[in-house]
Amino acid sequence: MTIHREGYQSIGIATLLFGIINVISFMFLSAEMPWLATTIFIVTLGLVLFIISFFRIPNRKLTVNPQQIICPADGKVVVIEEVHDEEYFKDKRLQVSIFMSPANVHVNRNGISGQVVYNQYHKGKYLVAWHPKSSTENERWSVVIKNNYGEVLFKQIAGALAKRICNYTKVGQQVQQGDEYGFIKFGSRVDILLPIGTKVNVEMNQTVQGGVTVLGTFA
Repeated sequence: MTIHREGYQSIGIATLLFGIINVISFMFLSAEMPWLATTIFIVTLGLVLFIISFFRIPNRKLTVNPQQIICPADGKVVVIEEVHDEEYFKDKRLQVSIFMSPANVHVNRNGISGQVVYNQYHKGKYLVAWHPKSSTENERWSVVIKNNYGEVLFKQIAGALAKRICNYTKVGQQVQQGDEYGFIKFGSRVDILLPIGTKVNVEMNQTVQGGVTVLGTFA
């Protein structure tokens, strides 16, 4: 396991605050209220460990198959439905959505290899990530990758806690399936818009792993 570069600052700040709070706590509380000083230490240590865990990148054997779409994120499948896309395709698409809780790995990976043909950031609200309108009203970042099998839109969506979406792609870039393309801080969702006729290989409420679980298969 390694730590994502987006976490260095957050982990550094959390560790500094941990040190300051506990130095003050043990100086003024440990003699008269040792139980309180110990409680503060345990709680603040737990918060630091949570921050470190949030930015983890686990070692995994990634799935690579040009005819398959691989899950771009860890989490739980919360939507599988046909929708009309107004942003890019302007027609019907098959949407699969993955909800990422704060406990999930938050690295986002390319679901397919190909060329980035669309890349657009949208300012927006911070509705809870499972809200039906979060796909169109929340802060989000949409990327479309095209290859010989078709085009797939991957949409990073901020949730109620997510305040920063990181995206490392640009139009014209050639990307490889499984490579990292973004990161979302503190709870979020990823929508995947697939061509109609794509075979969906996941089920509702299924727990999936980014870069590993097969989301769908091109027709």
